[in-house]
Amino acid sequence: MKAQIKSFFDKATWTFTYVVSDPEARVCIVIDPVLNYDPKSGRTLTQSADQVLEYITSNQLQLEWILETHAHADHLTAAKYLQDMLGGKIAIGEKVQKIQGVFKGIFNLGDEFKADGSQFDHLIKDGENISFGNLNIESIAVPGHTPACLAYKIDDAIFVGDTLFPSDVGTARCDFPGGDANTLYKSIKKILSYPESTNLYMCHDYPPTNRQVIGRTTVGEQRENNIHIRDGVTEDAFVQMRKARDATLEVPVLLLPSIQVNIRAGAMPPKEDNGTSYMKIPINLL
Repeated sequence: MKAQIKSFFDKATWTFTYVVSDPEARVCIVIDPVLNYDPKSGRTLTQSADQVLEYITSNQLQLEWILETHAHADHLTAAKYLQDMLGGKIAIGEKVQKIQGVFKGIFNLGDEFKADGSQFDHLIKDGENISFGNLNIESIAVPGHTPACLAYKIDDAIFVGDTLFPSDVGTARCDFPGGDANTLYKSIKKILSYPESTNLYMCHDYPPTNRQVIGRTTVGEQRENNIHIRDGVTEDAFVQMRKARDATLEVPVLLLPSIQVNIRAGAMPPKEDNGTSYMKIPINLL
């Protein structure tokens, strides 16, 4: 039984969410769901997640897993919302603990926040296999963008998270805490060692104005055309390019709210005595 893959694109954050299902067993997983957030008002909205929810329910699927490729810095996860609505277990790479430790310090989080990954239902190890229905998920550690990034291989498809973008956009930045361009180069080469026909599903696209959004590419296409890491680009050249480019990039608009929610598996910060949840904004720290 081949996996059935349905993509959803959130233009506000340029993010792809995927529902991968076993049509015979009527079960599915969700990868990298988006919770809409208005930074001007501080309001959360669920229109992107509701599209995913409607697809799952209309196809009479049972949600078994909600998988994060990493703790995203550019969008809030809708994992907790989908779990509350449909059930399923929320999982992320086990090295998310490193990310939690860094940001516990940055946000000066109290004893209520444990930097041990316990907010998630399951922490995934490199090379771990998870089944749903008749399908198998193989986790692949791909650090570099962050130290906790995972890709997920299902059949002939790999969901690559933020390691790779469409070939004319390139590769992920490496200037977040724990990021490393040398490490990302090795991680991408690991992905590109799979057969050329292997389908690669992106977490993001930032398309030039003259083309449509692209969510899927192949190993062969990336090896031939990726502007940052096509065949023949050495590790030294990649690292030099990546460091120079990262020095010009702005902090993502939603980094501060996203991280505070995403290290909590999609839960908001605890409500204070007035019943309201608050985000923290560190001044002159980042």
